Amino acid sequence: QLQLVESGGGLVQPGGSLRLSCAVSGFTLDYYAIGWFRQAPGKEREGVSCMKSSDGSTSYADSVKGRFTISRDNAKNTVYLQMNTLKPEDTAVYYCAAAQKDVSLLFRLCGFSKDEYDYWGQGTQVAVSS
Repeated sequence: QLQLVESGGGLVQPGGSLRLSCAVSGFTLDYYAIGWFRQAPGKEREGVSCMKSSDGSTSYADSVKGRFTISRDNAKNTVYLQMNTLKPEDTAVYYCAAAQKDVSLLFRLCGFSKDEYDYWGQGTQVAVSS
């Protein structure tokens, strides 16, 4: 079983930046991918970015390409989401999630289906407003 804890959210002006962190802990730290999702009020939870643990390959939603960057620090068991040029429409609760059971992730890019992910953090609020 894995535990994920997000941090780094807050209030930022449009055009600003934030870096979210996802600290991963547990009896075993084996997982196939980490994903970042977000959920705005009244909307479905949507995938933002993900990274495979085997080769570090990444995927991004079209809405954040060129603005967000996912990265990891294996020594700290932490995955980051650097968010630049933030827009009001980026306002949401951001969640990280870990995929530990879907073996097919060894052979394909990670994606944004919530069913791929087995463990979720509690979320961190990001608000973009002037």
